[in-house]
Amino acid sequence: MLACCSDAFQYQTNKVTRIRSMNYGTIKWIFHMIVFSYVSFALVSDKLYQRKEPVVSSVHTKVKGIAEVREVIMEDGMEKETQTVFDTADYTFPLQGNSFFVMTNFLKTEGQEQKLCPEYPTRRTLCSSDQGCKKGWMDPQSKGIQTGRCIVYKGKDKTCEVSAWCPAEAAEEAPRPALLSSAENFTVLIKNNIDFPGHNYTTRNILQDINNTCTFHKIRNPRCPIFRLGDIFQETGDNFSEVAIQGGIMGIEIYWDCNLDSWSHHCYPKYSFRRLDDKTTNETLYPGYNFRYAKYYKENNVEKRTLIKVFGIRFDILVFGTGGKFDIIQLIVYIGSTLSYFGLATMFIDFLIDTYSSKCCRSHVYRYCRCCECCAVNEYYYRKKCESIVEPKPTLKYVSFVDELHIRMVDQRLLGKSLQDVNGEKVPRPLMDFTDLSRLPLSLQDPAPTPGHPEEIQLLSGETTPRSSDSPGWCQCGHCLPSQLPESHRCLEELCCRKKPGACITTSEPFQKLVLSRRVLQFLLLYQEPLLALDADATNNQLRHCAYRCYTMWRFGSRDLADFAILPSCCRWRIRREFPKAGGQYSGFKSPY
Repeated sequence: MLACCSDAFQYQTNKVTRIRSMNYGTIKWIFHMIVFSYVSFALVSDKLYQRKEPVVSSVHTKVKGIAEVREVIMEDGMEKETQTVFDTADYTFPLQGNSFFVMTNFLKTEGQEQKLCPEYPTRRTLCSSDQGCKKGWMDPQSKGIQTGRCIVYKGKDKTCEVSAWCPAEAAEEAPRPALLSSAENFTVLIKNNIDFPGHNYTTRNILQDINNTCTFHKIRNPRCPIFRLGDIFQETGDNFSEVAIQGGIMGIEIYWDCNLDSWSHHCYPKYSFRRLDDKTTNETLYPGYNFRYAKYYKENNVEKRTLIKVFGIRFDILVFGTGGKFDIIQLIVYIGSTLSYFGLATMFIDFLIDTYSSKCCRSHVYRYCRCCECCAVNEYYYRKKCESIVEPKPTLKYVSFVDELHIRMVDQRLLGKSLQDVNGEKVPRPLMDFTDLSRLPLSLQDPAPTPGHPEEIQLLSGETTPRSSDSPGWCQCGHCLPSQLPESHRCLEELCCRKKPGACITTSEPFQKLVLSRRVLQFLLLYQEPLLALDADATNNQLRHCAYRCYTMWRFGSRDLADFAILPSCCRWRIRREFPKAGGQYSGFKSPY
């Protein structure tokens, strides 16, 4: 329980490699300045330190204007021109939501009453006999219910008789020009009240000091809430007279971008306009915008109606926007989210180091460029920054030959008869760490040079020593012995210290001083455990295993590789002769995993 509690109160941090380079330092600061400039600009321009809230609004409209309509009607068989004045009640219709409708054109069918009459002739209603009509048939495109009779409509045209409001409405084109073309001079007052509940702020688009005779203009009077219908279409590049014939849909957008901070308060609407219906009326199957309504009356105690097909423009008022106010939590969240942008410099520099330290890049640069030293420097940085490791599989083994500069990685599953004959994968030898040599006894340090005698370095002789009579065929140094393991496991110990014939590593001075020196091995054992009791029987076992470890650390340089290293037969038997085991039976290599 105490151990669990102590593990909980721990802190872990990442280790950082600091590269002192003018080039990479300059790149880092350039990236940091760019990121800092962008973050600061976005913070101020977009007010990202504010808590935003969408607008809640209501809209009310009033349309004003007078139009004169001249129509030609038939009275007593003669054409007669009439003049009608249309006011607000005639050309506006109530709609649901933030919309209003202005009539610009219409078609009338007067004097309709419920009776039997022929349908208006179309491709669907023409007939030649009663068999072409079906009693009780109600076509969605028809004006009534068929009686099953085919009667004359006019001249030679025959259509099916229907029970409907008669006379049937004629399929006529909308008048050109539009009957209420003067509607472009109508004006509409838009009242827009908005609220930001979270900020407890309410306002409207009609200011106290507004001139009620003003008209909206994008430059001269952009905050006036009174709009001339013709000017709205001019803003979108459309011709009001053309749209008025078939009708259309126009969007009036009101955008509120409110800064509710006391030091820079402003909250005013911005108006814009957008055509919402299909402009290509000539190519559209159902162009424009229209609907029908009827005016009912009684004449001689007979109910009649006047059917009116109305063409006009529907105006949809779209209100959107946000209100922002300073919020410390929002500012902290923004700063925290932008700190990761400063990591772009690290990513870019790491990319350069990884790219120019790769083997393929180095070969390309060496061949085509004069920047060889750049790759060498980056390779040095890469070795300091990254440590390559291999997954510790039980079947993975490492061998080292004294006549090769690299280490070989071998998969035990691919072994044949002898480990000596397997090529394996070449692994770079880790850099030597000489810090542990300072722990050795003083007697192992270099003796003082004798005056008048030059210093000499004892080299490993390249001459092949005489082969022992017990030396197996795979041995190249002449000092290896056959394995004592069963034949199924014998291949792991069939390994020499050399790949090609030559002198054995056990004859070198470093092997004598680093691996076989009893004084050094005892010092290392006591260095690890100062109160270790080295009894006579157990001393050889401890020294022998310590010697194994010294050899693997010396030749493989890395603890990760040393855990899976295989000692050559010559080295193993030389250590065993120096520190023998009672009985002479050895267990051989054992994997640490």
